[in-house]
Amino acid sequence: MKELMEKIEALVAEFNKDASAQIENGNKAAGTRARKASLEIEKAMKEFRKASLEASKQ
Repeated sequence: MKELMEKIEALVAEFNKDASAQIENGNKAAGTRARKASLEIEKAMKEFRKASLEASKQ
């Protein structure tokens, strides 16, 4: 679970960097990277939900 949290934190940091570059500088490529990162965050959050439910059952 700790590894999953670290993965999520890294994905969110990457998203924030790219989203900021798109908003502040109008960088279209950064927008594409931010959208990709958001999909990866979504997958990781689903994994976290599953792991969290399993941990609460124990």
